[in-house]
Amino acid sequence: MLIKSVSELIGHTPLVDLQIDVPHHSHIYAKLEMFNPGGSIKDRLGQYLIQDAINRHQITTGTTIIEPTAGNTGIGVALAARSYQLPTILVVPEKFSHEKQILMKALGARLINTPSDQGIRGAIEKAEQLAAEIPNSFVPMQFQNPANPATYYHTLAPELLDDMDHPIDAFVAGAGSGGTFAGISKYLKEQNSRTKTVVVEPEGSILNGGPAHPHRTEGIGVEFIPPFFKEVPIDEILTISDVDAFKQVKEMAASQGLFIGSSSGAALAASLKIAENLPDNSHIVTVFPDSSERYMSEHIYEL
Repeated sequence: MLIKSVSELIGHTPLVDLQIDVPHHSHIYAKLEMFNPGGSIKDRLGQYLIQDAINRHQITTGTTIIEPTAGNTGIGVALAARSYQLPTILVVPEKFSHEKQILMKALGARLINTPSDQGIRGAIEKAEQLAAEIPNSFVPMQFQNPANPATYYHTLAPELLDDMDHPIDAFVAGAGSGGTFAGISKYLKEQNSRTKTVVVEPEGSILNGGPAHPHRTEGIGVEFIPPFFKEVPIDEILTISDVDAFKQVKEMAASQGLFIGSSSGAALAASLKIAENLPDNSHIVTVFPDSSERYMSEHIYEL
């Protein structure tokens, strides 16, 4: 396959039928988003956010892109922005993966770190402050931008139905900004209202009403309810411990040769739990957003 730009490689990632023991002889299928050129599902989002803003004339020549991010969105945004030679500033809480921050810088982005204890809210506040100070700047703001769920509604969700030979009985995905879950769930429910939609969070996230606190599972977990959740029915919320998430990270490497990140481990742990309450031979689809390779400094295989 001959290409002229890495952006041509975004999307149409493989869907794997995991060869693991699942309750009630069901099947779990995982979309392998680490096969995107920037290494995560957020390559789709970065490309869509930038193109959507250009189409809306919110980005012009020389516009500075500013985005608060935990990392993968920053890589996706920086990858898309470099295609248009747009200066990019990414605001990242200190606690997030060192590898992701290196990759953002490699793509030409300027990084500004905010204190870990301020979480993503602190990064959002700093991004808004910078936008007020820098002329001709634009903040895509993944946490509020309707282009976020639209990204997955128009790209990943149709791919899942094209990939599958069976109806999807349940869709399981983690929530950070909430865009992936909301966009895909909306599309799947429109196609088949019987598809069960399950959102996954780590302990320390607030969707199930528990108190907010730090967690080791990276890339998912919310400090505020994503606005996108108002537009899509959620059939179930599952809270997965760091222990259970990292157990699946290790299992996937040892049994399947798949190097997955901790949010993928949480999604798989949740998928196995959901299978316990579904009929025999059900088909469960989940998303593995990225790989373990960008979390080595977090000792992902040692937890």
